[in-house]
Amino acid sequence: MYKHQICLSFPSSSIDFDIEVRNMAILPHILYLYLSLLCMTSVVSSHSRPYTTPSVPRLTDLFTHVSVDKSFSNFFGGQNIKLINNGSMATLALDKTSGSGLASRNKYHYGFFSAAIKLPAGLTSGVVVAFYLSNADMYPHSHDEIDVELLGHDKRVDWVLQTNVYANGVTTGREEKFYFWFDPTQQHHYYSILWNSHHIVFLVDNIPVREFPNNGKFSTAYPSKPMSLYVTIWDGSQWATHGGKYPVNYKYAPFVTSVTDMETTGCIANPKQAGSSCSNASLSSIDPVEGPDFIKLSSQQINAMDWARRKLMFYSYCKDTSRYKVVPPECK
Repeated sequence: MYKHQICLSFPSSSIDFDIEVRNMAILPHILYLYLSLLCMTSVVSSHSRPYTTPSVPRLTDLFTHVSVDKSFSNFFGGQNIKLINNGSMATLALDKTSGSGLASRNKYHYGFFSAAIKLPAGLTSGVVVAFYLSNADMYPHSHDEIDVELLGHDKRVDWVLQTNVYANGVTTGREEKFYFWFDPTQQHHYYSILWNSHHIVFLVDNIPVREFPNNGKFSTAYPSKPMSLYVTIWDGSQWATHGGKYPVNYKYAPFVTSVTDMETTGCIANPKQAGSSCSNASLSSIDPVEGPDFIKLSSQQINAMDWARRKLMFYSYCKDTSRYKVVPPECK
């Protein structure tokens, strides 16, 4: 008879077993149990999911990248912003003193907006990285907003993608949340917003994950005024991770995100001047404002969006009956 002491540790689930093995014949079974539980605790890691992504058109290849230094200005936390690669890339940091953010120098009335973003690694509970359009500076009481919010995680859950739409000052949230099919901290991935008079489309690595159409009951909640483009990192401790259960732990600061391959193609709108940079005479098949290729999703894009929503979406405001006793009209 053999006597061995074995300690099996599960760092991702904080489960420890202290097992006294008196018969070496059962050791293989114990190891099998260990590996099985380890696999079970790992499924919360979104980038470990064995997903084969659908093929889609690469919209990000259709438009020209703009330099960060020429197209954006400091929004806040200038001391935490660094421009690198001749101004084509920026790093934004959150520390105990401040977050940081960039704002586009132009305002846009419809367009295609994209950025390749690499998120902070490690424990990032409470951290929010946002890529969004807003006109709160011009219309504080009736502002519009289109949000891509990347929400940090505690030790058991990976980064989460949250999309949201506001219009005309209505504060009712229209959030939808998704897991990723990759590790967003290892390299840059594309986060894109297509906004025109027909629909708003949210895309990740060119895969549509959500469409918000400008028709029927959606029209009353549709952003319609010129907006600026922002990219920010900030402390969302009160709500970002499990409803505020896990705040930012500044022991792991600074939290640094990097942004590159910025695209801002659309109608440049100056509220102080009449007119727009877009005209019907200049429209082409790849014009994101009113071009025919952007009026509706292709069958390939629809299939890809269906894949993303079936496999990766875990929250939709339309199904939150505890929050909405009467569901918003567009959900009916």
